[in-house]
Amino acid sequence: MPQHDQPPQQFDNDRTSWKEAPFLLIKGFLMGSADIVPGVSGGTMALIVGIYNRLIHAISSFDVPFLKLFFTFQWKEAFRRAHWKFILVLLSGIFCAILFFTKIVPLQIYMFTHPELIFGLFFGLIVGSIFILVKAIEGFTWQHGLFTLAGILIGLWVVTRVPTETSESPFYLFLSGAVAICAMVLPGISGSYILLIMRKYDFILSQLGKLGTVDTLNALWVLAPFVLGAIIGLMLFTRLLSWLLDHFYAPTLAVLIGFLIGSLYVIWPYQNRIYEEFVTKTEVVEYTAERAQALRENPASRNRPEYERLGDVINPDARFNELKQVEIEVVKQKLIRSEPYIPYWTTTKTTNFWSGIWGIAIGFVLVIGLDFLRKGDAYQDAV
Repeated sequence: MPQHDQPPQQFDNDRTSWKEAPFLLIKGFLMGSADIVPGVSGGTMALIVGIYNRLIHAISSFDVPFLKLFFTFQWKEAFRRAHWKFILVLLSGIFCAILFFTKIVPLQIYMFTHPELIFGLFFGLIVGSIFILVKAIEGFTWQHGLFTLAGILIGLWVVTRVPTETSESPFYLFLSGAVAICAMVLPGISGSYILLIMRKYDFILSQLGKLGTVDTLNALWVLAPFVLGAIIGLMLFTRLLSWLLDHFYAPTLAVLIGFLIGSLYVIWPYQNRIYEEFVTKTEVVEYTAERAQALRENPASRNRPEYERLGDVINPDARFNELKQVEIEVVKQKLIRSEPYIPYWTTTKTTNFWSGIWGIAIGFVLVIGLDFLRKGDAYQDAV
C-alpha cells in the first residue's frame, strides 16, 4: 500500500483482470455481509479491504457519455470506457453474500440471538481498520486531525438522529432515494439507517413486497421516484467523491476515517436495542388447525427479526372450536434506536459479556487478513 498522501492514479479504462476475480469476489462477499448488518455500510467494508477509491471511480465510469453511447447502440465503445468487469465481479460477491447470510447462515437471526458476538465482530473490524487507514496518510498532522474530528461529528450526528414522521410525496421519495444511496457509498453511514431516520424504511420495504401481486403497478408507480433519486444521487455523488479523492486525497480520507469512528457508537456490541413491531401479513385459519395449535402450545420466540403469533379469534362465542377461526400474524421487528452502555460500569450485570469480547478480538484479527488482501491488490489502491 503506498505510504503517501497523494491521490492514487485514476484509470480511464477498466484494467480489471480475470486473474484477480477471486480476490474481488471475496471483497464483494465481505461488502455484502456488511450491508446486512444495520449501521454498517458496504462502503465501510470497501474502505477496510482497500478498494474504496477504485469502487468510486468504477461507479462514476457509468456516466452521461456512457449512457449516450449505450442508447445509440455503440455498446462496444460504451463498455470499453466503463469499469464493467470490476462492478460485475464485485456485485457477484455481494449477491453471494446476501444469499449466504439470508438462506444458509441467517445473519439477521443471529443479530437477534447473539447480538454481542455479531456486532462485536464488526466493531473489531472497524477499530482495526482505523489504525491501518491512518497509516495511509503519511505524516498525520493536526490539520488531518481536524478533518477527522469533522467526520466524527458528522457521523455521530447522523447515527444518533431519532426517526420522525415524514411525507410520502414523490419529491420526498426522490430525496430519500438520493440521500440513502449516498449514505450506502459513504463508509460508516448505513443507507438503511438513513431510511429509518427519514421514516421510509418500512414504506419502501412494503412497496417492494407488493411486487408480483395485484398491486404491482401501484407499487412501481410509488417506487419510481425513489429509484430515480437513487440513480441520480449515485451518479452525482460518486463523481464528487472521485474528484475529492483525486485532488484532496488526505483530507478526504481523514474525513472518511472520522465517519468510521463515529459509526462505532451504533456498532458497539453492548447496547439496549429498542425495536418496533409491525404486522406484515395476516392469515385466517381454522381454530383447530395444526399451525394454530402449535402456536398455542409453543409460542414462537420473539427474539428474532420475524416470527408468527396468534391474533384475534373469529366467531369466539361459537360453542365448538370447529366453528371458530383464528388469525395468524407475521410480525417483523425493526430496530429504531439503540442505547450503548459500558459493561459492569453503567450496569451491574452484562449478558453475554464474553461473546462481545470474543467478537471484537476475532474482528480485529481478521483485519490482518483483510490487510493482506489489500496488499495483494494488483492496483495498489491507496484507500
